[in-house]
Amino acid sequence: MVTDRLTTKEQQFLASLKMLNENFYMRKDVVKISKELLGKIIVTYFNEQLTAARITETEAYNGIVDKASHAYNNRRTKRTEIMYANGGAAYVYLCYGIHHLFNVVTNLKDVPNAVLVRAAEPLIGIDVMLARTRKKKLDYTLTSGPGNVSKALGIYTHHTGIDLRSDHFFIAADDYVLTKKDIITATRIGVDYAAEDALLPYRFLIKNNKYVTKPPKLNS
Repeated sequence: MVTDRLTTKEQQFLASLKMLNENFYMRKDVVKISKELLGKIIVTYFNEQLTAARITETEAYNGIVDKASHAYNNRRTKRTEIMYANGGAAYVYLCYGIHHLFNVVTNLKDVPNAVLVRAAEPLIGIDVMLARTRKKKLDYTLTSGPGNVSKALGIYTHHTGIDLRSDHFFIAADDYVLTKKDIITATRIGVDYAAEDALLPYRFLIKNNKYVTKPPKLNS
């Protein structure tokens, strides 16, 4: 990242962050990682435009045993192969031919776990996000829903496979702290095809944050 092209505010913001390391992503418990991604910050620097947003909602997908996962029953395709990589890679797929959905690959190589980022709170580069999404003003819809998150942050399917510790696309922590009472647990959205696995409590949201999708009925 060419930091001398950034404003003082942007430089100070980046200086306050600590990029997540490999160990964070390589752990075996995708549900725990999904919870711990709440409050973390996605940073993108594409075409010399810096944007950042705090993750407010996630969904865990537990690999080959999870009927809602693209890798269920050890399914391996050109699209899903990245899920079998070491944790810490980006997996971006196209939904309904329109929405680019950003997932974080977790666990060890050949264990295809992933976390879908469903919503985030804009922090830096809001004007850029508005331009990308063709919105005139900031409200919760800017980054509520996984397709909107990706669009606002400039994330597309061609970013699949990028190491999330690169200088132009990474996830970081700052001094923001969540407690258990700040997290809502719910079932996932749009996975009715997964039968009983659609009822798993694998969706997590920051309580009282407006930048989330439809509020769940099931609370922690």
